[in-house]
Amino acid sequence: MAEIRACIASDFEQILFLLQLLWPDKALCHKRLRAVYDNALASDTQHYLCAVDQDRIVGFCSVSLRNNLRVEGALANLDEMVVSQADRSRGIGSQLLQAVIAFAREQGCTQIELESAFHRLETHAFYERRGFQKRAYHFSQPLD
Repeated sequence: MAEIRACIASDFEQILFLLQLLWPDKALCHKRLRAVYDNALASDTQHYLCAVDQDRIVGFCSVSLRNNLRVEGALANLDEMVVSQADRSRGIGSQLLQAVIAFAREQGCTQIELESAFHRLETHAFYERRGFQKRAYHFSQPLD
């Protein structure tokens, strides 16, 4: 079992490595990601957690909180979650998810949601085994 804890500023480089695993086809901008990471650490509405095993970050997740009319209260959105390739199937993803759900409940959230790319069938099965239901399509449009 890994230790689950809140992320700190010095975790960034290891988390950047995990994010590259999550988005292997995306060229990540270190400077922009660092700014987003630092902003989130100072935010009241975002929370970053990491899974640590023997001083090595092996998992990461991000949750954002917002008010939502549809759920008539606070909604937690699991923005990102990734576990290193070598550490998958050890229960680390489940640990991170349980920690995020506990955090969301502590914050008074009535629901937690997430998005997952169409091609991530194993990821979909992971969430469905934990009680998540497919509910809607997600639409996006880049503004850059």
